[in-house]
Amino acid sequence: MSVYENEQAPRLGWDMWKRFLIGGALVILLSATAVASGVLLQVHETIAVFQNESTPIPDIKSALDEVDPGGPQTILVLGSDGRYGEKGLPVRSDTMIVVRLDPDKNATAVMSIPRDLKVEIPGHGTGKINTAFALGGPRLSVRTVKALLNIPISHVVNVNFNGFQRAVNRLGCVFVDIDRRYFNDRGGPGGYATIDLKPGYQKLCGSDSLDYVRYRHTDDDFVRAARQQDFLRQAKGQIGLGKVFGDRDELLKIFGRYTQTDIARDNDAAIFRLIKLAYDSTKNPIHEVRFRGAQSSDPEYIEITPENLQRTVDDFIDVGIGSTADVAAEEQAERKKPKPIRNTGRLAPGLVERKESGEDHVLTISAKQRTLPIYFPKAIYARGGYQRESPRLYDIYDRNKNKYRAYRLVLSVEGKGNGQYYGVQGMTWKAPPILDNPTDEVRMRKRTYKRYFDGRKIRLIAWETPRAVYWVSNTLSYALTNRQIMDIARSLQRIGQ
Repeated sequence: MSVYENEQAPRLGWDMWKRFLIGGALVILLSATAVASGVLLQVHETIAVFQNESTPIPDIKSALDEVDPGGPQTILVLGSDGRYGEKGLPVRSDTMIVVRLDPDKNATAVMSIPRDLKVEIPGHGTGKINTAFALGGPRLSVRTVKALLNIPISHVVNVNFNGFQRAVNRLGCVFVDIDRRYFNDRGGPGGYATIDLKPGYQKLCGSDSLDYVRYRHTDDDFVRAARQQDFLRQAKGQIGLGKVFGDRDELLKIFGRYTQTDIARDNDAAIFRLIKLAYDSTKNPIHEVRFRGAQSSDPEYIEITPENLQRTVDDFIDVGIGSTADVAAEEQAERKKPKPIRNTGRLAPGLVERKESGEDHVLTISAKQRTLPIYFPKAIYARGGYQRESPRLYDIYDRNKNKYRAYRLVLSVEGKGNGQYYGVQGMTWKAPPILDNPTDEVRMRKRTYKRYFDGRKIRLIAWETPRAVYWVSNTLSYALTNRQIMDIARSLQRIGQ
């Protein structure tokens, strides 16, 4: 049997710096906080822009809790789609997250609440949690979340999705690792949005980025949340403070025009305290708290037991990772030579060898070009296989408009729920943003692989040749085990080898 490290990932590395604050809300919100806190000499001017452009939420103060200005702050972030209101339909809350900013912790807790969660809506009986927004706007959403979690909510931000796509465009778009084909050409009022995205690493701008994070045509609520988190994680890694600062006035105007907040008309001191707390928190690692819900026997709902709800809330309140000194010591300890991973020839459980079908699958694209050597996995997940949209051979351009060749293989993982696809990516662009900040390195099959963890799970594993880079991406919900994704990466080979 192969010798592997256990599923416990190093605690630092990229996972410490990921910023995946779900939905478009915090792409815009963090832009505002970074600007206002990073430019102290112009803070009053910046706050003035925020106050002039932001819209207050009517009658919201009575639904929120007064907390110590220097203590923990819990913020409810809502992502709503105003287009439905324009069509005469109730405005929907498609994204609902809670963020806990605690100066006494060394991590910022973020938790996504499934939109189809079955809850008690105060004054309206049982229903999906996103129905609260349609029935009573942000105020009823705050009351519903407070009743569910039994914790104080100190602030609320409601962001229209139009603001999301405008902020993404203003910040120069985002390179994203698209796991499979996303297509729907039958949109309409009350239905699913149209979308047409091909698989593979590529740059997404405004409407495409919004369609991607909102897609739910064939996925469940958990995969959709994972896609949003993945998009924001990749966006945060590509958007620096310098870019935000240089365009601060326009970004704050976007934030104001497409958001409602409870602090829109507060005094300078109150706004600055919250902005400073949010900015200080961006220096800490973001810790995603998993919502322990499950699909109900009624397919329309997601449910959570009282025991799992309490565990989830406890995790959200008690997040933390130790002292700054411990962090520095562990970070230094990680800078060591790649650890050899011995192979004795047995595949991880759940994998099978399919060399011949892999060769057949990539034969056409391998014959079409010479600049990019094509590798395929000899080992694949047993319950699943190559998808119709695979393989895809295409060109990709970096931000300086340099052209590179790229290809993507798409494979499914069946029996693990909807929307589970992993992939093999190769490209002649040897420094794509997705490969920044690996967690660690290991040696397998005389190759040095870079591993990228999210918590205890490997989300991506990559290696480099003199001509190109290659990686294997886990599914959005990390359906592949660490052993499986490592064996798949180890098995990559060219035709005829």
